[in-house]
Amino acid sequence: MKRFNHLYEKIYDFANIEKAYLKARKAKRYKKEVIKFTRNLEENLIMIHHELMYKKYQTEQYLEFKVFEPKERKIHALPFKDRVVQHAICNVIEPIFDKTFICDSYACRKGKGTIAGLRRIKSFVDKLKKSGKVYYLKCDIEKYFQNIDHDILKRLIRRKIKCKDTLRLLDGIIDSSFPGIPIGNLTSQLFANIYLNSLDHFLKDELGVKFYIRYMDDFIILSNDKKFLKTLLGQIRDYCDQLKLKLNRKTKIENINHGIDILGYRIFPDHIILRKRIYRQNKRKFRKLFRLLREKKITHDFLNRRIQSFLGLCKHCDSYHARKIAFSQN
Repeated sequence: MKRFNHLYEKIYDFANIEKAYLKARKAKRYKKEVIKFTRNLEENLIMIHHELMYKKYQTEQYLEFKVFEPKERKIHALPFKDRVVQHAICNVIEPIFDKTFICDSYACRKGKGTIAGLRRIKSFVDKLKKSGKVYYLKCDIEKYFQNIDHDILKRLIRRKIKCKDTLRLLDGIIDSSFPGIPIGNLTSQLFANIYLNSLDHFLKDELGVKFYIRYMDDFIILSNDKKFLKTLLGQIRDYCDQLKLKLNRKTKIENINHGIDILGYRIFPDHIILRKRIYRQNKRKFRKLFRLLREKKITHDFLNRRIQSFLGLCKHCDSYHARKIAFSQN
């Protein structure tokens, strides 16, 4: 397996840091910390360049907060300067690892995403239902980000990278949070894909599983053979043990007629609908938005942007009843 050296110089290259800044500020340019950083842009970019070049950079303290949609999660956010550094790192190392990922890994990758994953699963279902009953094994890792083992992650990274300075920088980011890796870091998204990439190849290359896709820590295997899926489940549990991970209670084997609940949708043999939780969340949200509009606390333009975003979700499924909620609260 080819391992890459001399990467560190590319990370602290000033042009790469400028590119990283532009990526980090995307859709956030009017936030206070971004405006403050941009006021002295050249000085701040030079500071990052020098800290990296002279190996003085250290990850700053995380800001911790909770989000409650789609479910309660603890988020760890870094200052804007550190987010620029993480973009600079990913600009260099992400292409190296992305080439090792299987085609059917869909999270946090260019040209992939939820809709591409949804279409892929639907294509699997359409193909398998021609041969009889279709079953699916849906697996979900228990508290995935929190349970990623630092030492195992470092070993997996070293399979592709041998540049000592780059490894020192990555180790510092990995060890800046314990346990696991923080939800919210750009590097965490890449690390999380690297961590389960070996499972992907175990299933695809060693076991010859055909109808498999993964979206971060959610993954689906489809088959006409229910016993085959039961055997696979045991093998997956054993492999997860090697990674110090456990499957949670959501893991199950079901007939496709019950619908696959994944990627924000429920996929049935002949149709797709929105996941119930997303439907309920948006129903509550639009009820509140229409109330705020009546109280003149938001504008029609603000409400319209939210409606268009919701309709963007709806266009990928059978959504007549779901779409009604965007227009029935006024």
